[in-house]
Amino acid sequence: MRSVLERLMSGEISLDEAERLLKILTVEEIGTLAKIDVGREMRKGIPEVILAEGKRAEDVAQIALGMLNEHGIAMISRAKIEQIEVIRMNVQGDVLFNANEKVGTVVVRKKDFVIQSTGGKVGILTAGTSDIPIAEEAKMIAEGMGCDVVTAYDVGVAGIHRLFPHLKAMLEKDVDVIIAVAGREGALPSVVAGLVDIPVIGVPTSIGYGLGEKGIGALTAMLQTCSLGLAVVNIDGGIPAGAIAALIANRMAKIRGHG
Repeated sequence: MRSVLERLMSGEISLDEAERLLKILTVEEIGTLAKIDVGREMRKGIPEVILAEGKRAEDVAQIALGMLNEHGIAMISRAKIEQIEVIRMNVQGDVLFNANEKVGTVVVRKKDFVIQSTGGKVGILTAGTSDIPIAEEAKMIAEGMGCDVVTAYDVGVAGIHRLFPHLKAMLEKDVDVIIAVAGREGALPSVVAGLVDIPVIGVPTSIGYGLGEKGIGALTAMLQTCSLGLAVVNIDGGIPAGAIAALIANRMAKIRGHG
């Protein structure tokens, strides 16, 4: 990309030719496995996250290597232990490897790659410990987009007294947006949205059984909320929630004049 811009500035190519070349650069193929949207972060402010679910461990590792070489960082979600180990073996060298085996998130980055802080602030709450894996996905991408992330887990309405100190701490830290993750009846996001004056993103999880099982009850409850200021993503949508929260937070940081 830098080469294209340098050629444009020197007059070697026209504006139309530079635009054509940049469009070509926006997608990179990794063998016959995947087409990586390498221009997504520049275009949208959201980096690409590799979904490991349903892929062979070797294929996930190869895609991650391609991302690492192109961007200096690769983020993977829903990775099983076998996949994590194969990724670890394939990205040896001058890299930092951070894997959370309990939730299946992996971040691999070159040691000289620095995620620039934007000044955006995101708060993440979960109703129960079973909701943590989805919250950790949201945390991974929000941090990857340069946000500071504050978390408080297992603070659901079954013991609502647990919520208030953590919510107060997030407001004192002046978070720009709160992600509230909950399964079963999905009440936490509605409660939080009724207490704060900042955007709340509800994430229903597939925790729950019986009528309304697999997150249907939580999703329906969040969509039916009477608390204004709450938006809802799909069931188990940790990555989408983290991305939209980071966009909001980064926009607010820009308005504040961070940096």
